[in-house]
Amino acid sequence: MLPNDPILRRIKLSDLRLLQAVVEHGSMAKAAAHLSISQPAISKAMAALEATLGVKLLDRSSSGVEPTVYGRALLQGGMAAFDELAKGISRIRHLSDPGIGELRIGCTEAGAAAFVPAVINRLAASYPRIVFRVETADPMTLVERDLPQRRVEIAIGALPDLPRGGEVEATVLYDDRQFVMAGEDNKWARRRRIKLADLTDEPWILPPPESIVGVHIAELFRSHGLRPPTAQVVSFSIPLRHTLLAAGRFLTMHPAIMLSLSKHVPLKRLDVEFAGVARAVGILTLKNRTLSPLAQLFVDTARKLAVPLSRGQTA
Repeated sequence: MLPNDPILRRIKLSDLRLLQAVVEHGSMAKAAAHLSISQPAISKAMAALEATLGVKLLDRSSSGVEPTVYGRALLQGGMAAFDELAKGISRIRHLSDPGIGELRIGCTEAGAAAFVPAVINRLAASYPRIVFRVETADPMTLVERDLPQRRVEIAIGALPDLPRGGEVEATVLYDDRQFVMAGEDNKWARRRRIKLADLTDEPWILPPPESIVGVHIAELFRSHGLRPPTAQVVSFSIPLRHTLLAAGRFLTMHPAIMLSLSKHVPLKRLDVEFAGVARAVGILTLKNRTLSPLAQLFVDTARKLAVPLSRGQTA
């Protein structure tokens, strides 16, 4: 479609926003209430948009509305257009004042507990008017939803296996390892030369077994001829883990960076005889997408902060 195509001249950004709101809220009535406009106004706009494109954008039923294949295609292109427009506004703000703007970051729970706050702290001191919007999710959600849907501009965390030919590319920041950790009052905290077999029947807090790190932990135990431990608590939540670990009962697997960048947390790496679970941590971005100035500033700062970590100081 050419820029001077008559259909493009008739489509308004406001109509795309209305379509996005209807799909997000599942009904025109809820979208109207959220946007503080009348439902008939939304119905009229959606009908006009469908007439302009000559296709049905929404399937309507008693339970609400859902986008058709045409609606999903338009929304995907619309989100990309809004994203590019937002980046253009961000560049204008950055040119007029490099220290102002908003950056949307995605990260894992572990990243939100250690590395990402370290990067934000370093930037916030020099750029107090930057707003950081941080969304936490597991790595595959970041890859399959948050980045493609432009919910975040960049993501940082343990790198998953990316599908060949996919939309997302990864850059390694540093290599970390997961080790067995406990609270300082745990009975194992002062033991030396612990065998992994001694810990299989202890109470564990672990991520979901189907997650990337959950699979790696299970493989670790199997590689030692052991059955994987049965977690008493299953969660990605770092605050939950730390609260339970502090009580002295539970064990968990944590990245080593948690000790070097979260010194306020009373954790103890147990002296277990194994090399740890290797995990590469890096930056995830959409392919063929130029980063905004703020995102590039964040990436450059993250790389500088990762230099000592990549030299093995997390091991």
